[in-house]
Amino acid sequence: MQPKRIIIAHLIAMSLGFTMTSLASAQTGGNLETGDSMLIEEDITASGPTGPLAGTLTLPNARAALPPEVPVFLIVPGSGPTDRDGNSPLGITAAPYRLLAEALAERGYPSVRIDKRGMFGSAGAASDPNDVTIALYGDDLLTWTAAIRDRLPAEDGTRCIIPIGHSEGGLVALAAMARMPEACGLILIASIGRPLDEVIREQLRANPANAPFLQEAEAALATLRRGERVDAGTISPALRPLFGEEVQGFLIDAMSYDPTELAAQVERPMLVVQGTRDLQVSVADARMLADAAPDATLALLPDVNHVLKTVASEDPLANLATYADPNIPIAPSVLDAVTDFVEGIKQQ
Repeated sequence: MQPKRIIIAHLIAMSLGFTMTSLASAQTGGNLETGDSMLIEEDITASGPTGPLAGTLTLPNARAALPPEVPVFLIVPGSGPTDRDGNSPLGITAAPYRLLAEALAERGYPSVRIDKRGMFGSAGAASDPNDVTIALYGDDLLTWTAAIRDRLPAEDGTRCIIPIGHSEGGLVALAAMARMPEACGLILIASIGRPLDEVIREQLRANPANAPFLQEAEAALATLRRGERVDAGTISPALRPLFGEEVQGFLIDAMSYDPTELAAQVERPMLVVQGTRDLQVSVADARMLADAAPDATLALLPDVNHVLKTVASEDPLANLATYADPNIPIAPSVLDAVTDFVEGIKQQ
């Protein structure tokens, strides 16, 4: 039973991020040799509420002008202290966003991956990284869109931006799409299709080791779902990381969104990517999103997990081991799904 307890605690930590700490990271630009290609990375900033938002621009070739029909991907990070590379001090060093950006550049597509306000390189953009909402993160996507179009203008001024929302980043991107006319499409990867409280409740119920505090956890979820705070002083120690006072405001806000309702309002092409080895988000969630959207493509990828790596084993510990290995490349099927989708948009 002990391994199961460890697994579920780790999954919930990665899903929610627990405390969103303000951290600094060193990011440098330069040339990257990958295979036969020379990729270019450079720092890029956008205006934040109290200071700059920081990110990394990855270009396929800095010496050639970017054709006007080529879109730019905006990689929107998942929950908690997840940095622009997709890493987290909670134990994730798989670098999925960095690897995705490099692989996309090898196929000719530029991207911008970002640090969230109040964290890492964007630490100065907000005084309190916990004082956030889905809508405020959406505001930052609008700012990033403007910065990208300034940095990579198209002659006709219509450079296409395609957000790639991963995990919680999918909810942020969904909520922001109505305010992003520059977005010619949307890609959701490992994104939930139900309100957050339902997903957390399912995760907790799935593990028998959680039985001693399941009733208390479900009561806390119901309280937060009503928009009310839980007395943090009465929460059992095992649940304090999940329902800490510092994250309750964000949880209340995030639980108020129904991803399928947002998906139904997206009238541009949407790609929903879901790996069958994902320990955090289910195939059923992906189907809900795809079924709700007016113009969606569903890509179910065998043996792909939450950090976009190939996992042949059904062993959850082997799956989790990939979360700490940046040397495992992005699953090729992820890249194929994304680039096939974009080529379809370009032909429309």
